[in-house]
Amino acid sequence: MKDLVFVSWNVNGIRAVDKKEALKWVDKKQIDFLALQEIKAQKEQIPTSIFDKEFLELHVNSSSNKGQSGVAVYSDVKSKHVDTTKDVDILDEGRINEFHFDDIAFFNVYFPNGQRNEERLEYKMAFYDRFLEYIEELKKQGKSIVICGDVNTAHTEIDIARPKANENTSGFLKMEREWIDKLLSHGYIDTFRHVHGDIKDRYSWWSYRASARKNNVGWRIDYFYVSDDLKDKILGAEIHDDILGSDHCPISLTLKR
Repeated sequence: MKDLVFVSWNVNGIRAVDKKEALKWVDKKQIDFLALQEIKAQKEQIPTSIFDKEFLELHVNSSSNKGQSGVAVYSDVKSKHVDTTKDVDILDEGRINEFHFDDIAFFNVYFPNGQRNEERLEYKMAFYDRFLEYIEELKKQGKSIVICGDVNTAHTEIDIARPKANENTSGFLKMEREWIDKLLSHGYIDTFRHVHGDIKDRYSWWSYRASARKNNVGWRIDYFYVSDDLKDKILGAEIHDDILGSDHCPISLTLKR
């Protein structure tokens, strides 16, 4: 049985990415799950030209607010799709894809951004807690967990280029970072750190302003987490910052199946 390759990317508009032909690299890669966030489109609006590779399935969860958020997964693994909206994404913003295969529950998540106002920050924190409660229940049922997506929080000071300047900014607030601590304390692994240790200057998001990407003034806010029972199956976890087309770059995880 071949290893499983997961790729996650916040594309910041799938139609915009298509115009840049920024997903053509997919044709040259072995990918079992291609998880996209912030697609900003309904399923019928997703261009068929984004790449030539054919996947077995495409599942789209679009936001009820058209043109915002939205997630999609192209899959080459036969799996059962589950609707998580009523349990976690209670505002129906198109934030989660959930799939079950083998003994694994796989999640593609676009976590809320808390920078707009205090109300959205409160919603973000409540979303975090609902999600953790949900996956913990699945673990109790015997599921292994794989989570990917834009978490919208940099965990530690080495996950952000300018920690002091952003300590009062949502995305690097103490309470947001403490939630990631809580996630890890519940038996989840940050796969990039597991593979690469405390390597510095590796980011997955850069502002479009002030040549941030050129100067590598970034944040690592995109993650693959797995439950600790999958620890020995982690074969690789990478940040693909050479791939352009969005203010985020893709990340990947390889698991032994």
